[in-house]
Parts: sequence; structure tokens; C-alpha cells
Amino acid sequence: MALSLSAAVLLGIIVFVLLKGGYVRVGSALACTLFGFTLAATGLAPVIDSGLASLAGLISSF
Repeated sequence: MALSLSAAVLLGIIVFVLLKGGYVRVGSALACTLFGFTLAATGLAPVIDSGLASLAGLISSF
């Protein structure tokens, strides 16, 4: 839970900076957000979650 909350906050900050800098438009950010929510409701969500957890473990080992 703490890892997913931290990842969500970090990604939120990145999206905010990209929106502010004009690199990503609001419509594109909204479409990506809706795609993420839709993807989280599928059966692929546990695979993505475990992949992100292993990636976080790999990064923390450095």
C-alpha cells in the first residue's frame, strides 16, 4: 500500500510538471488517467502490480 501511494504521488507530480510545462495537454493526461483506471479493473492488474513491485525492489537494491 505504501509503495503504490508513493508511486501515485510521484507520478502525479510528474504529470503536473509536464502539464505546467506544456509537454502534455490536459486531454491527453485525462485519457491516460482513464486508461489507467480501466486497466486496473482488468485481470492484468495483479501482473502489473507484481511487476512494479519487483522493479521497485530492483531499484532499491542499487
